[in-house]
Amino acid sequence: MKIAIVGRGLIGSAAARHLARAGHDVTLIGPDEPPRFEDHRGVFGSHYDEGRITRVNDRRPFFARVSHASIARYAEIEAQSGIPFFTASGSLVAGGPDYMEAVAKGREGLSFAFDDLSPDALKSRFPCLAFPAGFSGVYEPKAGHISPRRLVAAQTEAARRAGARIIAQEAVSVGDGRVRTADTSHSADRVIVAAGGWTDAVLGRAAVLEVYARTVAFHEIGPAEDERLRDMPSFVYDSPDSIYVLPPIRYPDGKVWLKLGGDPEDVLLPDQDAVGAWFRNGGSVEIGHHLTDTIRRLLPGLAFESRHIAPCVTTWTDTRVLEIRRLSPRLIVAAGGNGSGAKCSDELGRMAAALTTETAEETTP
Repeated sequence: MKIAIVGRGLIGSAAARHLARAGHDVTLIGPDEPPRFEDHRGVFGSHYDEGRITRVNDRRPFFARVSHASIARYAEIEAQSGIPFFTASGSLVAGGPDYMEAVAKGREGLSFAFDDLSPDALKSRFPCLAFPAGFSGVYEPKAGHISPRRLVAAQTEAARRAGARIIAQEAVSVGDGRVRTADTSHSADRVIVAAGGWTDAVLGRAAVLEVYARTVAFHEIGPAEDERLRDMPSFVYDSPDSIYVLPPIRYPDGKVWLKLGGDPEDVLLPDQDAVGAWFRNGGSVEIGHHLTDTIRRLLPGLAFESRHIAPCVTTWTDTRVLEIRRLSPRLIVAAGGNGSGAKCSDELGRMAAALTTETAEETTP
């Protein structure tokens, strides 16, 4: 089957790998990462980073299930591409009794390694972290963090090695069985649109997905702090603003950064002009200060040498699971990571690939 995929991000590149390795004729279309955000007028992606938490434990059964399936294939993707992207630093989820009960329900039926930590055990296991009194935790030793940038590169390279063509351009027109870029035109038996926050614009449809502005903060640490925090896991915890924290990661600039995110309010970006403006604007200074106050509270005594913020977006569906369905017999949409798409993107891409080669008119995950 001849298949064109619009969107060279986390889900689109995963779908390309699965389809190409199944023997299909695949063309993966999407631009490279822009060298500068400030004056870029094209599309953006939210995978331009080196740190995303990966874990199975989740209050939402759908995301626990698809993460479980994706994590099991990380080594396979690395071997097929020759590009490493996963670090098994361990991952922690912490919270009060109701929160942790929901996490336990979310993982029901899944088999994987984890340790339950009582409040005392949590303090003893991770003395560098300060959680509210009474919080317990669950720790996954085989989880940790991924580089979403390198995961996309790995999926793309694995797809290329399996015969996929890569077109590093934006799609300007998409329809049943056809895709055009500024310089090329492609016909296909099926077209998948997996363009993240740009999906509605690519499809030329009224807003279906909700795209929210997000700010992340990076705190540079020196060798002494890097050594002190060497056993720190990635973690999320029971908080109103859904705070998540990555352990020390060495970035392409050679520096070691602690990254965290968690916006205290949702700011809807109503259209693609607003999304582009948000990326060019560079994020919210106020939220950056909030995140610095948060990391100081969570890691008492943290000494950092510099700080910067960066913009991001999350794309949400009304069902709060992936929008994966046929818009017509030849056109499929796969979008909406709902703030959790990076770690489980391989399974989301596999689901898109499976639907593409089926004859059913519609499916629901």
